[in-house]
Amino acid sequence: MTAAAVASRRAQARGPFLERNFKYLIVAPAILVLLLVGLFPLIYSAVVSFQGIGMIDQDTSFQGLLNYKALFRDARLWESLAHTLIFTAVALPIELALGLLLAHLFLEKLPGRALFIALLTLPTMISPIVSGATWRLLFDHHFGPINQIIAWFAGHQVPIIWIVNPNTVYPAILICEIWQWTPFMFLILLAALSNVDKSLLEAAELDGAPYRTVFRRIVLPAIWPVMSVALMIRGLELMRLFDIIWALTRGGPGTMTETVSIYTYVQGFEQFEISYTAAIAFLVIILLTAVVMWLLKRMEIAR
Repeated sequence: MTAAAVASRRAQARGPFLERNFKYLIVAPAILVLLLVGLFPLIYSAVVSFQGIGMIDQDTSFQGLLNYKALFRDARLWESLAHTLIFTAVALPIELALGLLLAHLFLEKLPGRALFIALLTLPTMISPIVSGATWRLLFDHHFGPINQIIAWFAGHQVPIIWIVNPNTVYPAILICEIWQWTPFMFLILLAALSNVDKSLLEAAELDGAPYRTVFRRIVLPAIWPVMSVALMIRGLELMRLFDIIWALTRGGPGTMTETVSIYTYVQGFEQFEISYTAAIAFLVIILLTAVVMWLLKRMEIAR
């Protein structure tokens, strides 16, 4: 058999292979990049978490579960996790409720609707660190406009030290967080409500069904798939809350508003406990992965 015949037969065999696997070959470069960007840091963090790398020691030998044992004895870590859960548990329902109310308000064709929607979405376009720095100026107890406005209504000076007083620091952070991210929920829920079957709503209206029943039986099941995804996205964002709190309080007063992300940053980039920081990060990744898997399973059950 000549060389030309062999080359022709190989080309014929390669043709069906390319046709069968063309879709995999197209996405292979993107998958490879994602694995390099996402999987390599995860594996590297797991490896480092079993070592003893710190500011003073550079011990890369296997340390066993030493760092992970230290995690369970670290009260500050679990306090920061509790702070994170508190912020999530308070901010997420409020953002959902306000976003749903705004979506219902702008569902109708109001004058200047497009302009108002554009203005409402402006906070989400601001960097969270800039937002936190701006609110820090607004909450300033000497020159901030918030205290001045309260003083106008009260008729006397009200020196509230928002970001230092333990009684007001949580409301200050929550106000900033809710102000910035409620428009995100609003936009998603507005899109979901706009796609609810109007014929079902008109039929329920003709039957005289109260709006509470219409919302529970028709609107909520229709928007639930979108709303559940929005809740999951915002919940995960709140679990890694960092920028706004860092700009406002840096985790203070003391460690009262320190979240898991801030504590991890302090351990890694201020105290340079590299292996311990990797163990914290790996623990958080495991916890968030378990939560996401549970949420996805619940979403499948509800579907």
